[in-house]
Amino acid sequence: MRERYEAAIGIETHAELNTKSKIFCPCKNEFGAPPNTDCCPVCTGMPGALPALNAEVVRSAIKMGYACACTIHNVCKQDRKNYFYPDLPKAYQISQFDIPLCENGFLDVTLDATGRKKRIGITRIHIEEDAGKLLHDSAASGTLIDYNRCGVPLIEIVSEPDLCSSAEVKAYLDMLRLTLLYLGISDCRMQEGSLRCDVNVSVRRAKTKTLGTRVEMKNVNSFSAVARAVDYEISRQIALLEAGGEIRQETRRWDDLKGESALLRTKEDAQDYRFFPEPDLLTIVIPSEQAEALRAQIPELPNARLGRFMTQYGLSYADAFLLIENRDRADLFEKTSALGVPPKTVANWLNGEVAHLLGERNMALAESHLEKKEFAAALIAIERGAISHTAGKTVIEALLFTDQTTEAFIAEKGLAQISDTNVLRAAAERVMTLNKKAVDDYRNGKTNVLEFLVGQCMRASKGTGNPALFRDILSELLTKEK
Repeated sequence: MRERYEAAIGIETHAELNTKSKIFCPCKNEFGAPPNTDCCPVCTGMPGALPALNAEVVRSAIKMGYACACTIHNVCKQDRKNYFYPDLPKAYQISQFDIPLCENGFLDVTLDATGRKKRIGITRIHIEEDAGKLLHDSAASGTLIDYNRCGVPLIEIVSEPDLCSSAEVKAYLDMLRLTLLYLGISDCRMQEGSLRCDVNVSVRRAKTKTLGTRVEMKNVNSFSAVARAVDYEISRQIALLEAGGEIRQETRRWDDLKGESALLRTKEDAQDYRFFPEPDLLTIVIPSEQAEALRAQIPELPNARLGRFMTQYGLSYADAFLLIENRDRADLFEKTSALGVPPKTVANWLNGEVAHLLGERNMALAESHLEKKEFAAALIAIERGAISHTAGKTVIEALLFTDQTTEAFIAEKGLAQISDTNVLRAAAERVMTLNKKAVDDYRNGKTNVLEFLVGQCMRASKGTGNPALFRDILSELLTKEK
C-alpha cells in the first residue's frame, strides 16, 4: 500500500545562537541559570521597554546563509508576529516575514555509504527571538513559567519539501547540525533545547505533482524521534486516505513514549499572525564589504569534507562520517596523517580507542592533551612493531590525559616490544609447560587453542612480546614431536 504513495517532507529548524547576550537586550544568553534570573524589562515585554538588535546575531545568520548558498538580503527588516501564549509575555514575537535575511539556498547531503548525494532546498533563514519555557508541575500549583529563554537569539532554517523518507530527514538534520557546529554559531544541544525542529509531512499518490495537505509535527526532541514521528505520520495519512478520509491542515504533538501523535491545534496560516514591520527597530543594512568579510570566514563545510575524506584518504563512509562529526577530531586526523601515518590507522584509533577513552570521562578531544606529533609517534611505534597493540593503548591513554611524550613513556614503563626470538622462545616454552592441557588439545586437533597460548605468552611478557613472533614460535614448537 505504501508504495502507491510518495511523501514530501519539509523541516523547520530552530537553532539557538551562542552569542554572549540575547537578541534585543544585554541579558546573558546562557543555559541552566536559576529560573527568571536572566531577564529584564525588554525580554519580559514590559511597557515602554525598547529593543536594540545584537549585531552578532545578524553576522551568525549571514554565515549560515552563505554555508547554505543563500541569497543574502543586504537590506531587510524585522516584523511582529502576533499571537498570545503564556510564555510569550508581550503577546508578539519579533521575527522576519516577507524579507528574510537569507533565502533561496540549498544544503547538499550525503545519504549513504555509496556517496549518493541529494540537494535539499533551503527556502529561507531568518532571525527571531525565542519564547520562555512552560514547566508543567503537578506538585506545584499547575504550570510555571521561566522567562530566562525569552529573547534568546534564534535562526529559523526552513527547508523545501524535498525530503522523501525518515532516512533522508535524518541525513539532512545530521548535516545541518554539523554545519552549525563547524561555523561555531550554535552548540546544537538538543537536550538543552538549543536545536529544535518541527516537521511538515504530506503524502500524495505516486507520480502526481500536486502536494498533499501538510501536517506539522511538534515536540520532537531528538533526530531519532524525528525519524519515528515521520514514519508514523506517513503511515497515518496513508491509512486515512485509503479509508476515504481527508487530511486536514493541523499541528500535532508527538509523544515519543507512546509512539504516536495527537491533535494539538488547527494549523495557522500567515495571515493569522497579522505580521507588520516592527516599529521599534531600524531597517537592517549590511554593507557589501562586511558581508564578503563574513563569507571569507566560512570553513570547509562538513559535507565537502566527508566527500574529500572518502576520495583523498580512501576512507569508508562510516569512518569518514565519524571523523567529520567532530571538527577537532577531523583536524587531528589530517595533521597526524600528514606526518606519515597511514590514514586508515589514524581513523581506526581516533574513532575507536580515543573516542572510547574520552567517552568514559565525558571529555572533549579539545580538553585532552593529545596532539599530532606525539600521537603520530605512538601510531608509528605500533605500526613498526616497536610496541605491541596492547601497549599502544596504554601509551595513547597517557598521551590523552597527561603531558607525557611517547618516547619517554615507553621507556619509563618498559613497553618496548621484545622481538628477540631466543627470549620469546624461552617464554613460549615456559607457557607450554604451564599449560599442558592446552598443548595436548592442540596436538589432538583443537588448533583454536593457539590464540589462548599466544595470550598467555603476552601476559607472561607483560604485553611486551611480539605477538606475531610468539604465534610463529608456538606453531613451530607445537608441531614438534612430543
